[in-house]
Amino acid sequence: MTSNRPTALIADDEPLLRSSLIRMLAQTWPELEIVAEARNGREAVEQYQTLKPTVCFLDVHMPGMTGIEAARQIGRGVHLVFVTAYSEYAVEAFTQGALDYLVKPVDPARLADTVARVRERIGTAQEAPDIDALLDKLEARMQKKSAPEPLRWIKAMVGQSLRMIPVASIDFLRSDEKYTLIAWRGEDGKAAEALIRSTLKELLDQLDGTHFIQVHRSVVVNINMVSHVNRGENETATIFMKGRDDKLPVSRSYLHHFKQM
Repeated sequence: MTSNRPTALIADDEPLLRSSLIRMLAQTWPELEIVAEARNGREAVEQYQTLKPTVCFLDVHMPGMTGIEAARQIGRGVHLVFVTAYSEYAVEAFTQGALDYLVKPVDPARLADTVARVRERIGTAQEAPDIDALLDKLEARMQKKSAPEPLRWIKAMVGQSLRMIPVASIDFLRSDEKYTLIAWRGEDGKAAEALIRSTLKELLDQLDGTHFIQVHRSVVVNINMVSHVNRGENETATIFMKGRDDKLPVSRSYLHHFKQM
């Protein structure tokens, strides 16, 4: 790798989309060297800290740490290009913040315009802007436009009865491939459980993100019901819930929720 050749990191949780963008960049910006690929925001931050690429292409919505969260940790000193599948509100938010962005599926003409702007800044040695304030506005705007009304009740069969489980009473959700276990508190405060035929991803999209966070590919917890978290080996952790014996895993990709540990 030579110091004169620009380098890039591509972060997207979908391998096919990463490959597609790499092929398009090879045509649009042939001298750009792709030095790293990342599947999520955490990997993007780690790769950036190791390789210090000139440009980072960050998918906005990735599991664990999002592209916006990754951009905060990467900070200044790198040219950022955000990639999003959400067109209307995202375009408005990015445009108002004067941030570079691409909309999936990536349009070759749009990519050429974006590359031209980034190359101009690199060629004239312009410093990458301090984007913390812009990211705050972007995140708030995107959440406001995209977030549906949070789910308030979940229907579940308990024995022969159909129960309407208040979401606020749920301690955690744990999923396998076909079913999701709902662990909640009944009106008497006692722990209860039920299985439903919904995937964790389907439910997560409808839960209030200020209370429910994903901590493992198969586990979502109500942060208000967490008693404490113990740090484990190999960048993992274990969550202990209030009034329950359950021990829930925290995988490496989600440890940033507990970064003060």
